[in-house]
Amino acid sequence: MGASIRKLLTAFLCMGATTGAMAADAPAPVAGIVAPNVVVATPLLVTAGQPDRASLLKLKSEGYAAVISLAPGNTADAVRDEAEILKAQGIEFVHVPIPWQKPEASHLEATAAALKRYQGQKVLVHCQMNMRASAVTFLYRAIYAKEDPAAAWADVKKVWTPKDQWAKYVDDELRANGIAFKTE
Repeated sequence: MGASIRKLLTAFLCMGATTGAMAADAPAPVAGIVAPNVVVATPLLVTAGQPDRASLLKLKSEGYAAVISLAPGNTADAVRDEAEILKAQGIEFVHVPIPWQKPEASHLEATAAALKRYQGQKVLVHCQMNMRASAVTFLYRAIYAKEDPAAAWADVKKVWTPKDQWAKYVDDELRANGIAFKTE
């Protein structure tokens, strides 16, 4: 089965899980989360697409201290009361809505500030399909956490290859921060 077909199938199954499909139809959780494209970057940093409601309800028991959402919040698969679900568990919810067509340096700065506040604690960074989340988390890891860009980039490549405005955004941020790394 091709990678794009697998991604579509995962997205379809996860959408079914959020609309009440039988548990047997849902994909197995990764890091306690059922969502598209879950990637465990480190034991304390996970990126993903939109988690289903059941996953959000269990994040505290999975050890998460904060959730950073980079999705616009008005997508069909968004969990409308995500902030309230997390607040009820004592988990901070940070919403940094990044427009798909126009990611900016301020989005990285806001995400980095939240990640710094929760350094040493388990954090989930998500968007709709883990494209925004994987790219911005890569930039955080390379620029702020001073991780090896090649190792951090490998986690992005598990999900997608940024193109167009996202490739430019990633390259511009790396260059602006003096990091010589080719994402191609």
